[in-house]
Amino acid sequence: MENIDLIDTFSEFKELKSIDRATMMSVLEDVFRSMLMRMFGTSDNFDIIINIDKGDFEIWRNREVVEDDKVEDKNLQIALSEAKKIDKDYEIGEDVTDEVKLADFGRRAILALRQNLTSRILDLEKNNVYEKYRNKIGDIVTGEIYQVWKKEILVLDEEGNELILPKTEQIPSDYFRKGDTIRAVVIKVEMNNNPLIILSRTSPVFLERLFELEVPEIFDGLITIKKIVRIPGERAKIAVESYDERIDPVGACVGMKGSRIHGIVRELKNENIDVINFTNNIQLYVTRALSPAKISSIKIDDENKRAEVYLKPNEVSLAIGKGGLNIKLASQLTDYEIDVYRETEIEDEEDVNLEEFADEIESWIIDELKAIGCDTAKSVLDLSIEDLVKRTDLEEETIKEVINILKAEFE
Repeated sequence: MENIDLIDTFSEFKELKSIDRATMMSVLEDVFRSMLMRMFGTSDNFDIIINIDKGDFEIWRNREVVEDDKVEDKNLQIALSEAKKIDKDYEIGEDVTDEVKLADFGRRAILALRQNLTSRILDLEKNNVYEKYRNKIGDIVTGEIYQVWKKEILVLDEEGNELILPKTEQIPSDYFRKGDTIRAVVIKVEMNNNPLIILSRTSPVFLERLFELEVPEIFDGLITIKKIVRIPGERAKIAVESYDERIDPVGACVGMKGSRIHGIVRELKNENIDVINFTNNIQLYVTRALSPAKISSIKIDDENKRAEVYLKPNEVSLAIGKGGLNIKLASQLTDYEIDVYRETEIEDEEDVNLEEFADEIESWIIDELKAIGCDTAKSVLDLSIEDLVKRTDLEEETIKEVINILKAEFE
């Protein structure tokens, strides 16, 4: 029965497609030799023949024939009378090779052998999965949702290996059910008792790999992705560059009528993606990064890595973007802190700087207005009360008082 159990374990081992033949042979022989070492103190005089295709094995022992009263080690020597029972032609000094049956080792030894073999199989499997995914960090994998929990999702790959997609690595609007197919990028692989493979859909690397899949010119190296910044599920900005003047990198990434970028946007739950041409000219780079807003003028402070951007009143909200996302991502993309200012007509001598009203309007109110790009009286009056309430932390009554003070200046 024990022999059958061991053959079953061996058969399981044989089925592991991921383990190469040489490794399999080596581990099996190692397990058998460990058992022989424990039992006899040496395994040097044993030949172990493993038949992987059949899923079985043979153990042969080599012993020297000695006189009946000269046997010192029954494992290494055999008495002449015993040898002649095997073959009457044996003589002293010759080697006898006979097969050792597993049943001869006893139940306890067979059980230990089976446990050792099972343990080595599991370790090999785990190590194999770990090595496979350690080489896949930064690659997209596809799997099937096996379990949905509050803090994470368990994903199975095509070989049944377990991968984890934590809640923090899911796009906020992601919604998955058991059985759904999912794509994500491998971001971390660790080995504890078992391999721990962490996936992400929020990493900029995921977006980069999606572009490589959709845009052959990126995959072929004709277009380089210089930098990606994103607020998952909301907005992303990607700077691209081509060393081939014949290729329009932005056009290639977007595709005819948006054909290439459309699939990426859909995968990312309608994340808004701005693709811009990279340039080493910071002034131009900041201007492009603030797309879709159109900039009137810009002042660059390279030492402090700041950019003062001046725009027409109707462009300010575009530059800042919903919830400040556009300006935040533009700053991350360019590595410059961007300050947005409302452009005022220089020839309009009638306009008055807000600082001139310091005796009538409290300084914190002026600071609040300047924070949204309103630094002159007319720039405030150009906006409706609703706009000012929405974009500042000021009460409607306060805003009405400020407007009355500013209007009085021009009456």
